[in-house]
Amino acid sequence: MYTYIIEVILFQLGFLLVFEIFLKNETFFNYNRLYLLATPVLAFLIPFLKLEFLVEAVPQNTGILLPEVFIGNKPATEIGTETAAKANSGMEINWWLLSYLVGFAVSFFLFLKKYHSLNRLFRFRKITEEKDFKIIEVPNSNIACTFFYTIFLGDQLSENEKNQILSHELVHVKHKHSLDLIFFEIMKIIFWFNPLVYIYQSRIAGLHEFIADDEVVKTTDKQSYYQQLLNTVFSTQNISFINQFFNHSLIKKRILMLQKNKSSKLSKFKFLLIVPLMLSMLTYVACSDELKNDDLDSSLSQYSYTLDKGEEMSPSKQRVHEKYEDFLFKNPDYVSWATIDYEGDKINYSVHSRSEEVPEGYEKMEVSKKNGQEYTMYMNLYAPEKNNIQQEGKPDNSMYDGKSEVPFAVIDEVPAFQECDQWVDDARRNCTSKEISLFVNKNFDTSLGEKLGLTGVNRVIVMFRIDETGKIVDIKARADHPELEEEAKRVIAKIPDMIPGKQNGRPVSVMYTLPIAFQVAE
Repeated sequence: MYTYIIEVILFQLGFLLVFEIFLKNETFFNYNRLYLLATPVLAFLIPFLKLEFLVEAVPQNTGILLPEVFIGNKPATEIGTETAAKANSGMEINWWLLSYLVGFAVSFFLFLKKYHSLNRLFRFRKITEEKDFKIIEVPNSNIACTFFYTIFLGDQLSENEKNQILSHELVHVKHKHSLDLIFFEIMKIIFWFNPLVYIYQSRIAGLHEFIADDEVVKTTDKQSYYQQLLNTVFSTQNISFINQFFNHSLIKKRILMLQKNKSSKLSKFKFLLIVPLMLSMLTYVACSDELKNDDLDSSLSQYSYTLDKGEEMSPSKQRVHEKYEDFLFKNPDYVSWATIDYEGDKINYSVHSRSEEVPEGYEKMEVSKKNGQEYTMYMNLYAPEKNNIQQEGKPDNSMYDGKSEVPFAVIDEVPAFQECDQWVDDARRNCTSKEISLFVNKNFDTSLGEKLGLTGVNRVIVMFRIDETGKIVDIKARADHPELEEEAKRVIAKIPDMIPGKQNGRPVSVMYTLPIAFQVAE
């Protein structure tokens, strides 16, 4: 978050420098207005834009991945540790957040104070209603300002002054300049710590006056207009979201701008400076992300570890595993590869960039916690065929041939429990996922943990297919213990027949992957 805020401020500074150096003195006032409104918003968006058009996106042809099913209970020591951690975290004070909220509150209070001052002007009853605007006369004052469709004029102004000022203020009404000022006022409340927002508002307030002056002098003598600007002193209100006819700090700039010759059409090409500026910003974002990823990539080996089949984690490997999961939860641009060595009965866990090409034969799944955190894992669930020849009479453990399967990304109607047939789309998926989770929890033999002497979290990956008739077939499982594999297959096989999936109105078979986390208390 802090990096993002710094990038936004730097980008806004870049846009403002271009305006100050190249655009501020040009007479393309409406173009400048658009520039000042668009560039602060662009500065917020650019950090999210990635130059990824050079990276070929290859769609994953995965089946339906169900949420991880949790079975068993956490050990008492773990619960106590989590409770203590939550209690300690609850007592900690986030000073950065507290500072922001204090600044936000102060900014909001100042805004309300300005609004109160403005609201007092609306209380005066001498009002002249016109078709597109109204005039409120302020007694004992020579004020001249505008807020949306309301023009405030002091009763001490002469008729000649009122007429000339009115033509000026009507330009503010016509161009809806108050919207610009309110936009920056809101930004000042939310981003009170960013000094550039205040500069943006100051610059656009000046532009509003230039726009109004430019239109007025088309029908008014310039010399008399200058004279009125110089000789008449008007009251002003310290309200940053109203357009004031005589803002004393702007008078000299307005007169100088009125005396300038119109900018040539070629000067409009200066606005093209925004193109290389934005490209440099996008390049910076891409390079900074790459540098950050390079730094991470260089240290990924510290998260790798290997387990023998059935091996219990030693304390040292447990620490690596915790670091490994913590990193993956916090860095969604990285994924886990769980590589099963079928000859050596080992599993190697490693961390890789999401953009790295996944080896053929690896299945994608999501590993999640109860608190909603999740990361992506790829695992080679099935042993490769030897010499590419399927021996006759031996079971085929290769991937499904896909002849009648439909990828989850394109299926019209996913399979569902009978109880879920009334729902559609996401509601249907969620209902079915919930029913499968409840069924597995209810029927899984948790006594296996004690029988096998298991402790901690034991993961089982189950893959199965719901065929065109709604039956569950081709059940396969992978776990550190064969007994867990058999139990998982037994439970999945007991799931009642389901309503088959459909594609183009015809029943089709759909492949599912179900991760199971079997928690055994120590």
